[in-house]
Amino acid sequence: MSKRHLSFFVLTNDATRSRQYKIGVGRLKALAGLGIVISLVLAFVVIDYVRLRGDVSELAGLRTENTEQRIELQSFTSKIKSMETQLAKLNVFDQKLRIIANIEEPKQIRSGVAMRGVGGGSPAEAENYLMTPAGKVDQLVDHMRSEINTLQAQADSQESSFTELQGQLMSQTSLLASTPSIWPVRGWVTSTFGQRISPFTGLPHQHKGMDIANRHGSQVVAPADGIVVKVARERILGKTITIKHGYGTKTIYGHLSKVLVRVGQKVKRGQKIAAIGNTGRSTGPHLHYSVKVNGVLVNPSKYILN
Repeated sequence: MSKRHLSFFVLTNDATRSRQYKIGVGRLKALAGLGIVISLVLAFVVIDYVRLRGDVSELAGLRTENTEQRIELQSFTSKIKSMETQLAKLNVFDQKLRIIANIEEPKQIRSGVAMRGVGGGSPAEAENYLMTPAGKVDQLVDHMRSEINTLQAQADSQESSFTELQGQLMSQTSLLASTPSIWPVRGWVTSTFGQRISPFTGLPHQHKGMDIANRHGSQVVAPADGIVVKVARERILGKTITIKHGYGTKTIYGHLSKVLVRVGQKVKRGQKIAAIGNTGRSTGPHLHYSVKVNGVLVNPSKYILN
């Protein structure tokens, strides 16, 4: 029995010639099945392509949102860090005021409760949180909230401390006016108070003041009200001035090129008293500045507020 088949005739426009094509029914069914399979595959590809386009669009949106969150959190952590720095500066200023005015620290500071550095996070830390799986944004937000609460507690404590200081300082106007509290000269601190290597011997020794370098002739001012008790020329410090401020405090100025005051003269804070020089045992123009309290030389940097 012959196999069943379908015949197809192809005619030309003048119908004089024709061609006949025979396709078996089985092959035709196979071709039809293949067409259905190809159609299904194409449909799947189209649907998957549309889905991928949607996913790409959603991913782009998530990336944009993630970038915005990262920028916002970096800005947030930078602000927290700035607040911590400002609070630290206020804390140092508070301590200097208390040293100068001889006022005890508040109880919460003595007990170690307030105004400690909290070591805040950095913008890089915020980025690390966002780069981890799931972002860990909640952890970072909790961390920031904790730091803000700490900063708020510190700010409240600092406000309380300054309020107390204000009340006590108002009753000590004379003491404050007579206490060194400003730079005697502007310049570069080339040597601080304490142990150092001598520029002359190369050996360690105790430096009993602060060296501030500037141009020859730069003006030196009184850091507080007082009376000039000594003007002299010494072997080590060269031309010197000593001012007595009362309350057991004196200041000494060395290596001067010019002295503009005399013994017994009253001076006011900020008044010009001398000029920087290179007299005495010195390696270049600078001011040697010392502070003596009750006969003991102390670190002058503790008596500079500005």
